[in-house]
Amino acid sequence: MNQAPEKRSDYELSVLTEIGQILSSTIELRQAFAKVMQLVSEKVNMHRGALVLLDESTGRLRTEAAVGLTPDEIERGKYALGEGVTGNVVATGRPRIIADLRNDPDFLNRTGRLAHDSGPISFICVPIRIEGRTAGALSVDKPFESDEQLRSDLRLIDIIGAFLAQAIQLNRMVLRQKEVLIEENAQLRAQIRDRFRFENIIGDSPAMHDVFATVAQVANSRATVLLLGETGTGKEMIAKAIHYNSPRRDKPFVRVNCGALTGTLLESELFGHVKGSFTGAIRDKEGRFEVADQGTIFLDEIGTMEPHLQVKLLRVLQEREFERVGDTQTMKVDVRVVAATNVDLQEEVAKDNFREDLFYRLNVCPIYLPPLRNRREDIPPLIDHFLDKYNTVNGRSLRRISRDMLNVLMRYPWPGNVRELENAIERAVVLSTTEDFSEDLLPLSVRMFAAQRRTNSSSESIETLTRRLADQAMADYEMREGEIYKLVTDQLEMALIDRALARCGGVKTKAADFLGINRNTLNKKVKDLGIEAAE
Repeated sequence: MNQAPEKRSDYELSVLTEIGQILSSTIELRQAFAKVMQLVSEKVNMHRGALVLLDESTGRLRTEAAVGLTPDEIERGKYALGEGVTGNVVATGRPRIIADLRNDPDFLNRTGRLAHDSGPISFICVPIRIEGRTAGALSVDKPFESDEQLRSDLRLIDIIGAFLAQAIQLNRMVLRQKEVLIEENAQLRAQIRDRFRFENIIGDSPAMHDVFATVAQVANSRATVLLLGETGTGKEMIAKAIHYNSPRRDKPFVRVNCGALTGTLLESELFGHVKGSFTGAIRDKEGRFEVADQGTIFLDEIGTMEPHLQVKLLRVLQEREFERVGDTQTMKVDVRVVAATNVDLQEEVAKDNFREDLFYRLNVCPIYLPPLRNRREDIPPLIDHFLDKYNTVNGRSLRRISRDMLNVLMRYPWPGNVRELENAIERAVVLSTTEDFSEDLLPLSVRMFAAQRRTNSSSESIETLTRRLADQAMADYEMREGEIYKLVTDQLEMALIDRALARCGGVKTKAADFLGINRNTLNKKVKDLGIEAAE
């Protein structure tokens, strides 16, 4: 039925408004087209509609989406450019309007549109133009009413086609952005995997070789790992090395600092919550265990976790399931757990601060990261690494380190471990104006340590002491020519180690730290020189 021009205009505006709302709220092209064509079908008495797009890789047209057609009919809706009515519209960029498809020789009926229609069927096909090029066509067919109605319908379908062209362009932009992001993500993951390859982690000391050997063994398993060591020893770096050298490397790595949150906030962070479960829970939230599904979750400072959360974590480790805060639905996850602590968990268990059953669940594969003072041979390569890193970041050229300066950095105990060393080097680079690494660039604690060492050695210089000891040895061992060097050095090492052990209460680790040597080296000297020492 024909409508009055005023009513027709209002009617079309209403239809276009609804279509605009559909397209603005739906990015997925086929879903948007289905909703649009369903609306047009209801408002314009349409029987069938199809969106045909040009595949630039093949130069052929394919039906991207349709309503009123079966999947088999859609599959048959493929055309060469210029073939049939639809192909002609795309080739010429001009719309076609046909009063009765049965009388048009160009209509191929490839989708079988006329099989079930008895009366005259009109066909309207308009080009889809994107960025000045015809990229496809929108076609509809409906029972013939009048030539005037066809012209009105053509105008409406042409406007709808323009709307769809914008939606297609937006869809393609999103897809291109998605492809770029996927590629960038893949590149970043590859860079991260390369960064956390064992051979790229700085540490050539025997202690770190032991760490790498253990990490290499546990990485390919799904076993829970407990990282032990002082603050700043690189536990998070080792956790990432475990993840990025495991079969889960392409899945999420999620870090949670258990010491930064307490109570309900930590529970919500770990396990999520539902809306209204506590004050401030204004919407449902995924927990970090859900985010880490199929990947690895790193629970730092696990020793600070409150008892009621320890129970919930124990269940996750045993059953791989939990409930969100305020929810009754059980969630299942496949997550590899790597935990870390700088406190003695066994001591915490003895004090009833940490559950014994949870400790044994976490302690499946413990890895101890030694403090920097017990692997001093790693300090020079770490200094070089941090200098390269922060010179590049800050546009500096701090390079030259004197032997005395290196000796200070080697002897300083670094209570904050690698993290403190990195901060010290970053500070030095930022404050530097030349290539020379001077003492005034160091933090106050390191400068005070250097000053104290100079004060302690001022009564008798090392050179003077050495000459005096050498003269005395030459006199004492004059008759044992050819053995003097070994005798003197053995006596000196024996005296030093004996005094250091006495000073440190017989504790080898402390004595090695005091002397500035590795514990393995101390053990060998004790054995070779026959020094009595407690194990």
